[in-house]
Amino acid sequence: MMPNMLRGLALGVAMLSAGAGQAAAQEWPTRPVRLLVGFPAGGPTDIPARIIAEQLRARLPQPVVVENRTGAGGRIALDHVMSQPRDGHTLLVCTYIDALNTLGTARPYPLSDLAPISQITRAYYALVVPNSLPARDARDFAALAAARPEAVAFGHVGGASMPNLVARIFEGLVGARMVEVPYRGTPPVLQDLIAGRLQLFVGPLVNTMPLAQAGQVRAIGMTSPERLPVAPDVPTLREQGIDLVAQGWLGVCGASGIPAPVVATVNRLVVEAVASPEYRAAVEGTGAGAVSSSPEALGRLMEETVAQYRGVIRGFNIPLD
Repeated sequence: MMPNMLRGLALGVAMLSAGAGQAAAQEWPTRPVRLLVGFPAGGPTDIPARIIAEQLRARLPQPVVVENRTGAGGRIALDHVMSQPRDGHTLLVCTYIDALNTLGTARPYPLSDLAPISQITRAYYALVVPNSLPARDARDFAALAAARPEAVAFGHVGGASMPNLVARIFEGLVGARMVEVPYRGTPPVLQDLIAGRLQLFVGPLVNTMPLAQAGQVRAIGMTSPERLPVAPDVPTLREQGIDLVAQGWLGVCGASGIPAPVVATVNRLVVEAVASPEYRAAVEGTGAGAVSSSPEALGRLMEETVAQYRGVIRGFNIPLD
């Protein structure tokens, strides 16, 4: 009798849990959904977020509101999401920086604190130099940087940003040594690059390619595995004998603890939003790719990102906090 009673009790608990999860998914959302962005309005993180929100509004009975909570490399937005009820009503446009910030030491958090829902973009970067620099491609630039130790400067927008990490990896691969110049945002980096006060910037295509196409800077290489339609004449670094491929990504996440049925519902809606013609046109117009995924696939991407860049972050003692 006792084993049967225990089995019956376990079955009853499982049925109650399943019923509670199904009810949570059916009831969600019961109030407005907030989609937080840790970077300024109008930027490459904000634009996809607003189109995703617009698509979700058309599919949900509640409003979906984008909130920009900027600062600390996205940490302010992340901390706010972590402080809210874990019910799926407060979501985050998470980035590769959120994954890498788990390597920080001042306010550490484990990757398991995030609940991955779906990837929404994949982006590669262009290496651009001022027109005044006599470097026609990445190999020319590498030779110049190696011949003039610490006389070549690169700009970046944060310790865990791709503009910094790719430049550091590039240094190691070509035997160069460059001067690091941090900035608070991309526009001042580009202003100094155009003026010749910087010699290199590894920048998002939405910012760099219009300037390159206008002849204000020169694109000398791409971090993509193959040439991109937005810049078919710019060779990849791999084509030039430099084995460096790097991508940034965006996703939709929550704080861990959101009921699994709610995660599944949000994932389905986000995947539908990413597949919409409006989203694809807007994102691909910035040079990025519209990519969706399962929660599990986004979780693996987060782990791979940490594994890929852990060495360079610790090797260069890059501050993340």
